[in-house]
Amino acid sequence: MSSKGLPVRVAAALPLLLIVACSPQTDVAANNDVDIDAAAERAQSSINAYHPDSALPENDPVAPPPPTDPMPSPTPTPTASVPEGIEEPLSPPAPGTPGGLPDDRTPISEAPAAPESAQGAASVVERYYGLIGERKYKPAWQMWRGGGAGSRLTLADFADSFSPYSEYHANVGAPGRIDAGAGQRYVTVPVQIYARLKQTRKPFYQIGTVTLQRSDVDGGTAAQKVWHIQQVALKPVFKR
Repeated sequence: MSSKGLPVRVAAALPLLLIVACSPQTDVAANNDVDIDAAAERAQSSINAYHPDSALPENDPVAPPPPTDPMPSPTPTPTASVPEGIEEPLSPPAPGTPGGLPDDRTPISEAPAAPESAQGAASVVERYYGLIGERKYKPAWQMWRGGGAGSRLTLADFADSFSPYSEYHANVGAPGRIDAGAGQRYVTVPVQIYARLKQTRKPFYQIGTVTLQRSDVDGGTAAQKVWHIQQVALKPVFKR
């Protein structure tokens, strides 16, 4: 109901009330049994009871009534916001702590790693997350086994899976040993994700592993002998 609608309807109702209240005057003229002044006073009392005109400003006969609507319009729930420029820093758990990478104190050789070595596989993981952090999703997707098919996602779905984050980074740990089987080689590399959510601008942490695979059969192509991502297994970390 708009604030200007109520006076319009009251004004339309006033003649009806006056007719009902003043109708006994016909009988007064005929029978002289009713006090006309008393009838008029009762009529005016009925009108005032329906709409207290005396409460309206004299210079504004259609001023809105007091806000007494028993069913106000619903108010949208405000969305929590973070003051501009104030963000919780990204601070992933330290190695050896809950949510952190294994505390492997064995120094990693700074020498270039052979592509087929376990450290070569860890380098693949570093490049993979570096590309994602730069939003270069196509070359990252193609690092999965089968040129992307191993992710079980289309390129569009793969890229969309990172859309909740305004930034995305990873710490890569020391790789495990290489396992062999049926002409294939496998290695698992620990990884720690630290990202920021777009909607809340809060940090988001994950911990898990990346499993890589390459072929080691005679006659295999050069592409088959390169480490490809076979599986990524991550779980969220909630810092206290």
